[in-house]
Amino acid sequence: MAEKQKKKKSKVIIVGGSIAGVSCAHALTSIGWQVVVIEKTAAPPTGSPTGAGLGLDSLAQMLITSWIANPQLLQHATLPLTIDQNQASDSSTKVNWTLTRDEEFKFRAAHWADLHGLLYNALPPDIFLWDHQFISFSISEDKSYIKVKAKVLRNDKIVEIDGNLLVAADGCLSLIRQNFLPDLKLRYISQCNTLRRYSGYCAWRGVLDFSGREDPKTIEGIRKAYPDLGKCLYFDLGSKTHCVLYELPNKRLNWIFYVNQPEPEIKRNSVTMKVSEDMIDEMMKEAEKAWVPELVKVMKETKNPFLNAIYDCDPLRQIYWDNVVLIGDAAHPTTPHGLRSTNMSILDAAVLGKCLEKWGVENLHSALGEYQSIRVPVTSKQVLHSRKLGRIKQGLHLPNRE
Repeated sequence: MAEKQKKKKSKVIIVGGSIAGVSCAHALTSIGWQVVVIEKTAAPPTGSPTGAGLGLDSLAQMLITSWIANPQLLQHATLPLTIDQNQASDSSTKVNWTLTRDEEFKFRAAHWADLHGLLYNALPPDIFLWDHQFISFSISEDKSYIKVKAKVLRNDKIVEIDGNLLVAADGCLSLIRQNFLPDLKLRYISQCNTLRRYSGYCAWRGVLDFSGREDPKTIEGIRKAYPDLGKCLYFDLGSKTHCVLYELPNKRLNWIFYVNQPEPEIKRNSVTMKVSEDMIDEMMKEAEKAWVPELVKVMKETKNPFLNAIYDCDPLRQIYWDNVVLIGDAAHPTTPHGLRSTNMSILDAAVLGKCLEKWGVENLHSALGEYQSIRVPVTSKQVLHSRKLGRIKQGLHLPNRE
């Protein structure tokens, strides 16, 4: 009975209901913690919101299958990526040739919305507070509990939630992180000082849904040009640019086109930019210069491509303070290269859960200290490796290198 009472007192408030947040909810409910997730969107994602493909490594796959009731669901929601191929693309002849090919690649491809739905649907729905926007937090003098204030967006009502731990899973523009790192501001955007570093390039992204197509010529053409689609992660490298292509379940093709440009002006607290038809037309003209016609045709037939400004930040030395801890992109904003962002978020959640299970809420700071000591060295290397990889593939300057 005493043990049950102890577990009942262990309550975590997670700010952010994306992949990092739902993964953390799984990791902590599995060890008996009471979980509340605060998310500003009005409802769980349905259909295909702004979001695209991602790759899950072997460890992330193992963790996800441990959290869901039916492990086969992950297999059904993903496609194997058993090959990683980098190839050069000649802009004048429109010919590709292989540079590197790894046939021991052990990733699986998923759409963001599919993975989120898989994880969300395996959790108790009553732990989520949708349509709630985080406002602030305060920590008790004895560090035993934390109080979070949030606004219910549909009626502007202010609510307060008490817990033992606050997990910031609120992304690369984390408002919670800014409470502790106010001087580490590299950009000033939308009245919001943010700890981030513009990479020097943006990413056009899109998913072509070719289910039920009457004209199969585009798909026949792309499969001929990229014969291992369905199991291969393709990287086309051009002059100061590169492009990513791989297949997703349910007859979808995911593509990313990286473009070097000055830092764009973003008027809201987001890295996703609103695009015009003129911007899309200009992007297509650049694509025609760089890539084979089959790939350009896929891009042209994609509905609603969108543009992300790519940021990261120098690795943080500290990712917890008292009763507050960072996970996912809040702890380590990173560029997309190396398929690390989602995988780091899932592993953050799992390690945090193991540390809290080991130490218990009565030794919360020891648990968070161990989590930090395990994750920071690993994620720091991954962030810097991803930065280096992106700059090499975009033909950008690297310090101490020609």
